[in-house]
Amino acid sequence: MQYRKLGRTGLDVSLICLGTMTWGSQNSEADAHQQLDYARSRDVNFIDTAEMYPVPPQADWQGTTERYIGTWLKGRKDRDKIILATKVAGRGRDITWLRNGPALDKKNINQAIDDSLKRLQTDYVDLYQLHWPDRKTNMFGRLGYEHDANDDFNSFEESLEALQGLIKAGKVRHIGVSNETPWGTMEFLRLAGQKNLPRIASIQNPYNLLNRSFEIGLAEIAMREQCGLLAYSPLGMGTLNGKYLNGAKPEGARLTLYSRFQRYSAPHAQPAIAEYVALARKHGIDPGQMALAFVNTRPFMTANIIGASKLEQLKQNIDSVDVKLSPEVLAGIEEIYKRVGSPCP
Repeated sequence: MQYRKLGRTGLDVSLICLGTMTWGSQNSEADAHQQLDYARSRDVNFIDTAEMYPVPPQADWQGTTERYIGTWLKGRKDRDKIILATKVAGRGRDITWLRNGPALDKKNINQAIDDSLKRLQTDYVDLYQLHWPDRKTNMFGRLGYEHDANDDFNSFEESLEALQGLIKAGKVRHIGVSNETPWGTMEFLRLAGQKNLPRIASIQNPYNLLNRSFEIGLAEIAMREQCGLLAYSPLGMGTLNGKYLNGAKPEGARLTLYSRFQRYSAPHAQPAIAEYVALARKHGIDPGQMALAFVNTRPFMTANIIGASKLEQLKQNIDSVDVKLSPEVLAGIEEIYKRVGSPCP
């Protein structure tokens, strides 16, 4: 396993981070514990979850993922060797059933961390992330930004002050953001410097062969500010394995089960997926491992968040850390990218 620094925290996190958002919807508690045990046997020390998991968000199973991790963590002797990350939900997203509507204010953040710690059966989390912005902005695949001068969102400063309180209380070690924009990221960094508030250590955003929008504005910030990317959906929700090509609907697969996940399955994405899959096979590489290995090579990358509904998938995904892409393969990827761009931003 390879390790990289988490921002300026001094923590070393595994390049492969274990994602968990299918636990409780597609995976049982036993499945979750099996995946955790296997990941630790491969020296993965970084685990990412959220109060909102599993997905898709539903009131009747919200928090189940954290509970599964909690029953695994309980009684373990190596908690200090594990870098555990979770997230607090921002407002909106039609989730009024959570705290009568979540937000990134002090009251919500304080309640959310206490609820997460109880489910996780631990005294602290190593990285606490704001799952998405409180304000109206272009996220979750939306490109066009429409400014709303009357958008009454909770201030960045209030969120940081609340997080500072959690750090002082020993409930949180470090903080990060997710689904954030370049402006939002720099605003958090600016306030941290000016107001002596906690500094974000990471940005958890989507990044894969079908969505390289992170490179446009955030990559420079990540490198210059030492606030690296935690890449989610590195396989484009599994589409870059090629398993959904030609209209295939594998039994039990996420895009087969849940029609709401359309970001990477739009018709215009299929030709790009087919080209990347063909390139991998031409060079004798598993298409999914090529896609993950590409993400692993990015200089702005801190960790690649991989998840799987089956243990065999997890093993193959973790193996991507040892896949070295030749100059020919990398050139082939760039040639495709120049033609197709990011069809699924």
